[in-house]
Amino acid sequence: MSSRHLARTIALQTLFEWDFKNKPKDKLPEFIDYNYQEFVTKTSDQSFTKKIVTGVIKNIKKIDGYITKYAPEWPLDQITNVDRNILRIGIYELVFDKDIPSKVAINEAIEIAKTFGGESSGKFVNGVLGSIFKDLGEMEKSEDKEKAVKDEKEKPKTSSK
Repeated sequence: MSSRHLARTIALQTLFEWDFKNKPKDKLPEFIDYNYQEFVTKTSDQSFTKKIVTGVIKNIKKIDGYITKYAPEWPLDQITNVDRNILRIGIYELVFDKDIPSKVAINEAIEIAKTFGGESSGKFVNGVLGSIFKDLGEMEKSEDKEKAVKDEKEKPKTSSK
């Protein structure tokens, strides 16, 4: 398992506990420390996990707004705690973290959903994040910009005589 995938998994476990215990923001560092002690066999850098958790919490209202908009058949409180927090991480990385490529954000969220969610969690997460990506179009992310430039260079040139 890659270190970033593991960090996302720890972020999910942390946000799950935070959500389950009525969202005590002051307990987040304690939850992260505990999850690293329990689930990581060697000393690991917690900075990526902390970045995700902090980013989700900082943008929680906007992120939950995306969930509400793109999963209208599912009221936020009726989405399982696991799926809700996977979506929060995926939306944070897709929309708010300019350093995470869009496809990586989506694929990681889907893989985590398949591992920790229910039978249809992967499809649900894919549908929501795919719709957000489609509506947002090209984003201000490094790989998205590079792809846009590459696509533009590869377009056939037509002469206008």
